[in-house]
Amino acid sequence: MSKIKNYNAELMLLEEKIKASENIIIVPHYNPDGDAIGSALALCLVLKNAGKNAKVISPTQYPSFLFWMPGRNYLTVLGKKTDSNHNIFKDADLLIGVDFNALNRIKNVEDRFNDSTAFKVLIDHHPNPDNFTDLLFSETEYCSTAGLLYEIIENTYLKAFIDKDVATCLYVGIMTDTGSFSFNSSNPNTFRIVAELLKYGVEKDIVFDRVYNSFSEDRMRFMGHVMLNRMVLFPELKTGYIYITAEDRKVFKEKFGDTENFVNIPLSVKGIVFSAIFIERDNFVKISFRSKGDFSVNDFSSKHFNGGGHINAAGGESYKTLQETCKKFVSVLDEYANVLKNYKY
Repeated sequence: MSKIKNYNAELMLLEEKIKASENIIIVPHYNPDGDAIGSALALCLVLKNAGKNAKVISPTQYPSFLFWMPGRNYLTVLGKKTDSNHNIFKDADLLIGVDFNALNRIKNVEDRFNDSTAFKVLIDHHPNPDNFTDLLFSETEYCSTAGLLYEIIENTYLKAFIDKDVATCLYVGIMTDTGSFSFNSSNPNTFRIVAELLKYGVEKDIVFDRVYNSFSEDRMRFMGHVMLNRMVLFPELKTGYIYITAEDRKVFKEKFGDTENFVNIPLSVKGIVFSAIFIERDNFVKISFRSKGDFSVNDFSSKHFNGGGHINAAGGESYKTLQETCKKFVSVLDEYANVLKNYKY
């Protein structure tokens, strides 16, 4: 069942604010993924079709397998430019955040977003959102922010401005945030939304190919190295993890987005239901968790690794060394030994 009907007052206010605004800026989270970029570009395009001056400002670069997406010319990537750009939201009448639930998820533009006098809206599907906007659309039942955004658009005057490009961006968000519908996609409403998007001419096979079959040779060899040399399995605990060193990243000429979905590799091993990846970055270890069934990696991450997310997909971080972080993970597994040994999926 869709929950967007519970937001009638919010939908009316959003329509009012959009119609009254000329300059609208959409902001995805730091290190945006397919759902963040897909949602941001879809919203930008539908607003442009409605006659608004809209653009997307991304705090950092997004994965190269998304560079083909419609609307990318309206997207500005900040990165290191942020320090010298203090007026990025100066002319905005309306600021819309997509796919994040806390200001620290936009890191290098956090203070400027918060200090802006523009009316602020947040559209997101992560649990427990912080209170930092004037208007909030937050529902965890949606498989993706893109799915929630579609229903927001569908129930406002913006529906008349959906076209193939808008639908394609939304489809990318849904497809990537469900692992091509392999997880977090059991709600029938997800497939209703996808069916509606396909009516606009989305070429789903081409979209899949561009997202999942467009990697460099370096990336493919990197993945092979990871599977052969960097995967550790605990069959008795139905758990596996991958670790990637800074030297690995250098040897295989890592580009942003190259390690996307590596966390899912252990889950392809029969019997594994809990997976983690630990990536050595410049001054911290980036962590991602995945699970099958009702084992909550959101709870696991928030309790042990300063993170959070969804029941089957979460992130975290560690400021210990890579070796110490992996050692901590293994020791923490002892707390869950009985649960994991007897876990049925």
